[in-house]
Amino acid sequence: MTYDPTCIACPQCDVVYRFSAAEMVTRTRCVRCGYQLTLGKSEAITRVVGLALTSTILMGIILFAPFLYLNAGPFDSSASVVDVVLGFATGIMLPLALAVLIFIIVVPVARSLLLIYTLAPLLAGYRNAAGAESALRWAFMLKPWAMAEIFMVGVAVALVKLAGMATVNTGAAFWAFVLLVVVNTLQDTFMCRNTLWTSLATNTA
Repeated sequence: MTYDPTCIACPQCDVVYRFSAAEMVTRTRCVRCGYQLTLGKSEAITRVVGLALTSTILMGIILFAPFLYLNAGPFDSSASVVDVVLGFATGIMLPLALAVLIFIIVVPVARSLLLIYTLAPLLAGYRNAAGAESALRWAFMLKPWAMAEIFMVGVAVALVKLAGMATVNTGAAFWAFVLLVVVNTLQDTFMCRNTLWTSLATNTA
């Protein structure tokens, strides 16, 4: 059985549609249940690129701005995400530091940059960048490994435990991370694979 990229099955009611390349880059809905099957080329690409840029900017804030402020009696301290990674980067905790670095920082940034590299030329009306197909494929493959939301769950648990030992205040990086989780969720919602792949394949500007 071979894969047919012109066929789309509605995830709500399982009706199968066959679209031409021209139809694939327009806004389409299921005639039975109304589910939006494709977003349309300009809308999908504009939203994905814009949110990828937003994610990259937010990650810059997250890396260097204070994440948490701790106050315990006469002792005050603040910590950024970089401080957290460096604090664990010794001895048997080194694998944990590397995991935080890769899955919380490197992978999300790499995925955003790959999406920008792949889709920005389409948005600007230029030919595909060299290796655009591979870059988009990697962007989809990295999605399960970008774990910003998992990190926030861990932070929430840690805040509950720390609240009884010290006064904890959230910094700018904390709220930037919350916004990053929201942005990434929206980005995944707008990443219509059929539209993006078809737009890339038919781009002959």
